[in-house]
Amino acid sequence: MTTDVVIAGGGPNGLMLACELSLAGVRPVVLEERTERNLEPKANGVVGQVIRFLDHRGLYERFGGAPGIPQPTPHYVFGAFPLDLGALDANPLFTLFVQQRRMEELLEERARELGVEIRRGHRLTALTQDGTGVDVDVEGPEGSYRLRTGYLVGCDGGRSTVRKQAGIAFPGVAGGGVISRTGHIALPERLVDPATGALDVPGFGKVPLFVHTRTEHGVFVFASPEPGKPLVSTLEWGPPPEGDDAEGPLTIAELRASVGRVLGADLPVSEPTSPGPHMFRRIVGGHTRLAERYRSGRVLLVGDSAHVHSAVGGPGLNLGLQDAANLGWKLAAEVQGWAPAGLLDSYHAERHPVGERVFMHSQAQTALMAPGAGVSALRELFGEFLQRRENVEHIARTLAGSDVRYPMASGHPLVGRFAPELSLSTDAGPARLAELVRNARPLLLDLAGSQVPADTAAPWSSRVDVRSARCAEPPAAALLVRPDGYVAWAAAEGEPVGPGLRDALATWFGAPQ
Repeated sequence: MTTDVVIAGGGPNGLMLACELSLAGVRPVVLEERTERNLEPKANGVVGQVIRFLDHRGLYERFGGAPGIPQPTPHYVFGAFPLDLGALDANPLFTLFVQQRRMEELLEERARELGVEIRRGHRLTALTQDGTGVDVDVEGPEGSYRLRTGYLVGCDGGRSTVRKQAGIAFPGVAGGGVISRTGHIALPERLVDPATGALDVPGFGKVPLFVHTRTEHGVFVFASPEPGKPLVSTLEWGPPPEGDDAEGPLTIAELRASVGRVLGADLPVSEPTSPGPHMFRRIVGGHTRLAERYRSGRVLLVGDSAHVHSAVGGPGLNLGLQDAANLGWKLAAEVQGWAPAGLLDSYHAERHPVGERVFMHSQAQTALMAPGAGVSALRELFGEFLQRRENVEHIARTLAGSDVRYPMASGHPLVGRFAPELSLSTDAGPARLAELVRNARPLLLDLAGSQVPADTAAPWSSRVDVRSARCAEPPAAALLVRPDGYVAWAAAEGEPVGPGLRDALATWFGAPQ
């Protein structure tokens, strides 16, 4: 066996998986086709529950978050509807502005700190698996070679070679004639309100920053995720206008014309004068697809190799990075030989339904933004629904990815969900729950001052950390937190601890030692 795990793809999802495996004691090899990091502008930030996971790993501040506890965003959008989240009792939606290229740089830095081997300029070309491992054919700078690995994980994007070679079906739906255009621009300073950042389009009116503006001809967005680098984006339905070169690179003239059609007014944009790199991207159609299964024997899929969808709402990194978090510790347990039966299969069982939810709501948002009198009527009704706080919270939970509860045996309301943010008092001083799990090990947290949880978990001491703490308003007497941040077991005050805790420990962390 040359190596225990090979990861094909060194983007954010592949690097996050490599970090998780390394923290669990497994050293993967990452194969990345590009010889240098891709500097092309892509995602402008991260949205959703994954931000709390980044906090669990100590990466939130490293990625540019403010010191301390991540705070939810007071405003967001869904299908070009503004969402006022500040009035929610429990706002679940978090955002973090960080350019994808910067995220990749920081994740690669972290992976190398953990001893991960990253082979740049190495491309997987073929694979063959049997009952004991996978043979991986690789084309590298010095020629072709073969790796033998226990497991192969495809993090190689929507056109995944790994998925195709493994014979995993990728069903879905076509994009329905939607054309997306996005580009950095320059425009007269007089058109931007210095106080709010809103854009004043002559002949149309004010367009708020970062808000989707729908008209009967499409959607327009004005944003500046990087200071001093404004960009605009449009969505149009139907065939491209006569004379547009849908195959060539997007030009500033084409982008300006698209803005004019959507808004019915000319926006005097020109070539960007800000420092590069600059984005000029056109997507015609686009697909929403979800892998039929996330595992085929010793081959697994993570991120875009398992699912592709519209970028509307920004769900991509929330989905992919949590795939990596879910798989990492389970795959490490399998490699190290202590995984209980069915643990690796639970990766698909837990993450595929989350992919289905994104499959649904990304299409729903696109449909809500389409032109037409019928859609306008639907939007009027949908807007009425959003006047009810419980509906806004439901949408926010859907966008955050916290609406899906993993199937587990316990009926406690915390079980199957991401662990709550807790401010604790420990013997070593004040601490947050997120700070107690930075080592990526399972944590049994006793909040009732009882010795029973620790005694029950003693046979699992080599795999599970046990801590006792005090909390002003404890949500449970004790809780068991998996490495991916999800609660595997919890007990209410006065509830018997032993049998349920033993079952949960055996279910997730193997036979007692």
